[in-house]
Amino acid sequence: MDPLSNRPDGLWLALRLTPKASRDALVGVTAEADGSAVLKVSVTAVPENGKANAALVKLLAKSWKLPKGTLNVVQGQTDRRKVLLVEGDPGALRARLDPLIAALPRL
Repeated sequence: MDPLSNRPDGLWLALRLTPKASRDALVGVTAEADGSAVLKVSVTAVPENGKANAALVKLLAKSWKLPKGTLNVVQGQTDRRKVLLVEGDPGALRARLDPLIAALPRL
């Protein structure tokens, strides 16, 4: 189960965002109904005017020590299911992010 997929300009990260949660957190990795893996993330921000998406980018950038400018929502701007592009060298990003994602609980 891997929520990351390689792209020429970086990695795509499949995730499910829960806005208006009690805390900002990377919850874990889970399988969707279609069998695909997603990273579950919760943020306290409301899903209005892109606030939850901005909180998501801020949380991931801080947790993974990446510049906020390298994280962009490319699919699902107004949906709970999203795809983020993590810009950079795919090999270097995988080497950095795979251990961080592997350390999260499997739900």
